Amino acid sequence: MMRRDSIKSVLMALMLLSGSGARAQGSPAALPPSSFNDRVLARHNAERVRVGVPRLLWSESLATGAQQWAKHLAAINQLTHSPSDSNNPEGENLWMGTKGAYEPEEMVQGWINEGAQFTGGVFPKVSKTGNWADVGHYTQLIWSKTTQVGCGVASNNTDSYLVCRYAPAGNWMGENPLQPTGTAHPTRK
Repeated sequence: MMRRDSIKSVLMALMLLSGSGARAQGSPAALPPSSFNDRVLARHNAERVRVGVPRLLWSESLATGAQQWAKHLAAINQLTHSPSDSNNPEGENLWMGTKGAYEPEEMVQGWINEGAQFTGGVFPKVSKTGNWADVGHYTQLIWSKTTQVGCGVASNNTDSYLVCRYAPAGNWMGENPLQPTGTAHPTRK
């Protein structure tokens, strides 16, 4: 028979293990919000530092909207962008994958992997394939004028949906994603 002290020790060890990066059961939505936010922001910023653009700050306002949209996507079981607001344009990256199969960093890494096709230069001529959409998530993630990000995640029975919102939005025609020049945004893709 196990002693009460031994049971407490086992429980404490399990609690410590669960807080040290063990995969949350079910989905990333099972992670405490601050842990999820910190991990998603850290992965964004690691790539931004790597390419020489300023780090992003977390925006609770953007995260609230992103969370609402992630819940909507999980409910309708579709991956589709939210309606745009011309008075307050935000960038938006979407990701979908099997529920419980991906850590927050892996979700963001899907967008970062597009960087293999990124050539630099003036948008929309930023892809080795000739199609800017092949790197559009990546260019939004590294867009030098973007200063804030907020993300939300939600799951249904089969899939998880990650939505990240960015301000100011990126992917502006005629601008270089890596150089913070100009202020006008005449044409957005």
